Amino acid sequence: MGRGVLEVHLVDAKGLFGSDFLGKIDPYVVVQYRSQERKSSTARDAGRNPSWNEVLRFQINSSAANGQDKLVFRIMDHDTFSRDDFLGQATINVTDLISIGMESGTSRLNPAKYRVVTADNSYHGEIKVGITFTAAKVDAHSQVEEDGAQFGGWRHSFREQKV
Repeated sequence: MGRGVLEVHLVDAKGLFGSDFLGKIDPYVVVQYRSQERKSSTARDAGRNPSWNEVLRFQINSSAANGQDKLVFRIMDHDTFSRDDFLGQATINVTDLISIGMESGTSRLNPAKYRVVTADNSYHGEIKVGITFTAAKVDAHSQVEEDGAQFGGWRHSFREQKV
């Protein structure tokens, strides 16, 4: 499919469902793209309407055009003395975004609201996210590895080698 960088602008959430021992929730988001995961900061005492305003980056290195590329946003409640609680999740398909970005160099989804699905499969709340894909520039003399480093071309000239 393509190579480049997927930037996820995690803006905020509204109307999340969840309750803690004292009634306060401390939400954070775990964003997953294939095998990569990124975690936002925890919005301490933000309650049901947290704001993050963070950018999380994912390296895209896919030569396969099959399947669906998607981002999964798992919204969690940080708990100090017990296991973190699952508040809900949202999924965004980014297959077309990456395809368009490969053709034009960059593509963008402006920040928009996506519905949050809770553990009982009901909708409760929304998360606001913007996404940008920027294709990697690859010329005839170099290629881009999975971690974004470049390789290729002449590393050592013949004269530099000691005989």
